[in-house]
Amino acid sequence: MEIIISESKQVLGKVAAQKGAELIRKAIHNKGYANIIVATGASQFEMLNELVKQDIDWSLVTAYHLDEYIGIPDSHPASFRKYLKERFVDIVSPKEFIYVNGETEPEKECVRLGKLIAKNPIDVAFVGIGENSHLAFNDPPADFETEEAYIVVKLDNDCRKQQMGEGWFPTIDDVPEKAISMSIKQIMKSEAIICCVPDLRKADAVQKTVESEISPMVPASIMRRHNATWLFLDKDSASMLT
Repeated sequence: MEIIISESKQVLGKVAAQKGAELIRKAIHNKGYANIIVATGASQFEMLNELVKQDIDWSLVTAYHLDEYIGIPDSHPASFRKYLKERFVDIVSPKEFIYVNGETEPEKECVRLGKLIAKNPIDVAFVGIGENSHLAFNDPPADFETEEAYIVVKLDNDCRKQQMGEGWFPTIDDVPEKAISMSIKQIMKSEAIICCVPDLRKADAVQKTVESEISPMVPASIMRRHNATWLFLDKDSASMLT
């Protein structure tokens, strides 16, 4: 895992997007197309804002959605489908964007998504880390063993508090208790991982991810076993690293 620390989250977003764009262009050069994973949440604002400005032939890129709440419509302010449509898809018009539909039967949706991603090995995964060290919506203790590409997960209280704290929901009771998430093993199959983690509230999770034992209790720590992961931090999120 290579760690890059920037002065601010704006700079973090720019350098992460530049590195991600370089890897996408490399995939397109080598095979004529690229497959990527796109994450959501407040931690991805700056990176996505810069990624859509990069010199990439998006007509050659298929993108996959990382996770989505179960049971909220795509018109809901917290919907990740809405987030990605507005901040990414409508701007760059990729060849195809594979959304996670949280309004259909969850197990069947996981099967549908699993079949699609099996045909398209991922070149670049853009991800973040939660305040509880989750990777996608794989809260601790995360399932490091399942071979399923997408799984139904129960969100823990720390995760749900984070979603409320970021302003997506008015109260904790409004935050869904379940979601569909890409699995740990599926994320780890990506050729490269670009992980963006700004803000002081993520400092503890970053410290555990980088310095603790690799464990399902610190889901993001698994990325240290990946040989092409770049972890982009700002001074605040890196402040607890020794």
